[in-house]
Amino acid sequence: MVKFTTDDIDRKILRALGEDGRMSVVQLADRVGLSATPCKRRLQRLEEKGLISGYGAQIDRKIAGFGITAFVSIELERQDSAEIQNFQNQVALFEEVVMGTLMTGTQDFLLEVAVEGLEEFETFLQSKLMKIKGIRVVRSRFALRKFIDRARVP
Repeated sequence: MVKFTTDDIDRKILRALGEDGRMSVVQLADRVGLSATPCKRRLQRLEEKGLISGYGAQIDRKIAGFGITAFVSIELERQDSAEIQNFQNQVALFEEVVMGTLMTGTQDFLLEVAVEGLEEFETFLQSKLMKIKGIRVVRSRFALRKFIDRARVP
């Protein structure tokens, strides 16, 4: 992967879109101190280079009916590439998993799981996650509340 160098204006564009991805190019240009045409060119370049990989709505999970967020640590029996890929492929099919990360250290994967309640979490564990062959240990922790949620460039 080739690293793309950004300048202060690129970072302003990324931060502004992180706060409001629906703003028009004219609004964005005004916010970052450019006219519309150069702002649009920069925006297109950021998209072409992959820094902006897409646009989407931020969904409030609790309002949508998903009141439980669990962080599930997984240790596999074996950490060879085939086992890792198999686990990733199977977990990608589970709609309850909203984020999956390959980790270093004692845990192999960290999953963020969103469900309606504890019964749904138990069903997810028993009928989906624990049916994957090759899992050694599963540890679950439940989020009480989120106090930082940044979808922006630092």
